[in-house]
Amino acid sequence: MSMSMTATPDTIELELLGFLKNKTKAQWTADRDLFADGGLSSLFAMELVVHLEQRFGITIAGSDLQLKNFRTVTSMVELVVKLQRGIGA
Repeated sequence: MSMSMTATPDTIELELLGFLKNKTKAQWTADRDLFADGGLSSLFAMELVVHLEQRFGITIAGSDLQLKNFRTVTSMVELVVKLQRGIGA
């Protein structure tokens, strides 16, 4: 079920954009703030945490559990890449 630990940033980005489109029925861009302008809720941020952990085989904890890491697809890709490389909190 989870993707290979060698998932590329492009692969992660495409998967996340697809996940967001499926969940929200809206188109998203990698740099759009998911929580601005009445976008997604902080509760959805927790759903994103669970999705990222399960899909990419990572654990998000400690200082990585900050809303800034989930504001955009780009920031989530950076977080996944960092955690896959073992540069966690």
